[in-house]
Amino acid sequence: MSQPLISIITVVRNAPQALAKTIQSVQAQTYPNIEYVVVDGLSTDQTPEVIRQYSSRIQTWVSEKDKNLYDAMNKGLKLSTGEFVWFLHAGDIIPTPQTLERAFKNYQNQDLIYGEAKVVQTDGSLRAWHKKTPHTLSWQSFEQGMIVCHQSMILRRAAAELYDLRWVLAGDIDWCLRSLRNVHQSLYVGEDLCHFAAGGLSSKRKKASLLERFRILKSHFGLVKTLWIHLKIALKIN
Repeated sequence: MSQPLISIITVVRNAPQALAKTIQSVQAQTYPNIEYVVVDGLSTDQTPEVIRQYSSRIQTWVSEKDKNLYDAMNKGLKLSTGEFVWFLHAGDIIPTPQTLERAFKNYQNQDLIYGEAKVVQTDGSLRAWHKKTPHTLSWQSFEQGMIVCHQSMILRRAAAELYDLRWVLAGDIDWCLRSLRNVHQSLYVGEDLCHFAAGGLSSKRKKASLLERFRILKSHFGLVKTLWIHLKIALKIN
């Protein structure tokens, strides 16, 4: 198979050092067909300077006010032109220069390439983001929550839905549920695609995030099934 164009999308606001790390990990990739899109939420610090510093390796970037994180991600989707899209936020790191090349080594026209993710803890050590990633994946796989981290999902652009701006904390799972309905074949690559720092927005507002996730799951699976799913999680029933 030919090597499809991968649009890597990074959204950022006031995070120059984190952005530089992400840009450097993208630049280091040996995969030859990358489009890099950066959406800056009108930063007031040195972030635009970092973008200009690396502008020769960024195909498209904008700096303007957005409504929230998911609005910025929608902008990135609309600006991208690749056959696949991959969201990496400022501070997210692609683990090795060969990561993307290996991910597409066995590509056979699948709609989704996905793998593992690890969280970088405050002491610099890594821990698995999820205890078990399924080797086959569908939208129903997300009935118990974010079974796969969205930063470890490289999705065909034609399958990627826009984020629903009703959600402000747990919109990733709604995006996965809607987008994966458009996926016919997926490829699990069995290695880390992303390392990211702990302490995102949803973790800082845990209770509100959980309530929003419940509403999202209810909208996709119905109230009875969603209640049963959460009961099983609470009781640790397989």
